[in-house]
Amino acid sequence: MSHNSANPPDLPSPHTKRWVARRKAEIVNAVRNGKMDIEDACRYYMLSTEEFAAWERAIEAHGVAGLRVTRLQVYRDAPPTRLAKPR
Repeated sequence: MSHNSANPPDLPSPHTKRWVARRKAEIVNAVRNGKMDIEDACRYYMLSTEEFAAWERAIEAHGVAGLRVTRLQVYRDAPPTRLAKPR
């Protein structure tokens, strides 16, 4: 990312106080689509690589809904829905 002081287009502000699922997903998608690399995203949004990786895992396992803070405990205790075998 070349302009640290400018907000990347279509992405949340680095001063975001409330990280709702949609905003987290926007950051993950920006990295996946090549708009930002993971190091820049983590530095820009003051995230650890572990936190970013947790967001990615939540999306992969449960979709954007997996990023909801109120659902984290439920999803942590349940097997991933996409990987579950039919009975």
